[in-house]
Amino acid sequence: MNAEIAADPDSAPPAGVATGDIATPDVLSRPRIRAEVLIVLGLSLGQSAVYAIVELVKRYLATAPIGKQTTTLNPSLSTINYLNIVLQVLNIIFTLVPVALALYLLSSHGQSWKTRLGLDLNGRSRWRDVGLGFGLAAAIGLPGLGLYAVGRAIGQTVRIDTSGLPHQWWSAVILLASAGVAGMLEEVIVVGYLITRLQEMRWSVPVAILASALLRGSYHLYQGWPMAIGNAVMGAVFGWVFVRTGRLGPLILAHWTLDAVSFIGPDVVPASWIAALNGG
Repeated sequence: MNAEIAADPDSAPPAGVATGDIATPDVLSRPRIRAEVLIVLGLSLGQSAVYAIVELVKRYLATAPIGKQTTTLNPSLSTINYLNIVLQVLNIIFTLVPVALALYLLSSHGQSWKTRLGLDLNGRSRWRDVGLGFGLAAAIGLPGLGLYAVGRAIGQTVRIDTSGLPHQWWSAVILLASAGVAGMLEEVIVVGYLITRLQEMRWSVPVAILASALLRGSYHLYQGWPMAIGNAVMGAVFGWVFVRTGRLGPLILAHWTLDAVSFIGPDVVPASWIAALNGG
């Protein structure tokens, strides 16, 4: 056995992986995986979590109570129409870069990220994934609306305006694309990538799922603590489904469905419904 491996148990490969005089290149050491995870999260949703915590503190320190405050998802990025479109598209593209990085890292040493995340589709698995995805969206969506209404009623959830885009022909396309990007970003990184890497670091399944769920809740803290708790519960369910089925596709579809409905819904349903949901 290589002397460095013998001296550092953290760098030892998992049981059953053969090693010669040189460490097997396919096996990443736990310190290296730990550093990789911190870098990926620091470039993406870990960074968002830190900002969300600071934003929550700022909201509680503001003059207006948190229940009287508003946050806008999908804001307009320019008052000039064509620049707004360009900036929206650029924002979508660059938001996907951490996703590409996570997939690249999972596919290193000849491994397939499609296989590892259960995104390799055939006819049978495709339809199972679709059914599970819509089922998860329904199971999460309705309680989520109730939680939002309760949070607004007790004054601990900010008013969430899901779109600040102008009424232009391209707005719905951008909103639907943004919903898809959010689904890929969160589910690939917070569930597929993170849980896979934590298990490779010998974390137990329940602890890995809990870490994933807490991360999801933390970067929603800017909406208020009730929504953060609700998202953490959603994260625990999604993490359990991924570990149980090995399929990430249903989670991405469910997330896209939830966000698409919330982004487009306010322009479709009666204004009185939105007012009632916001407690006013």
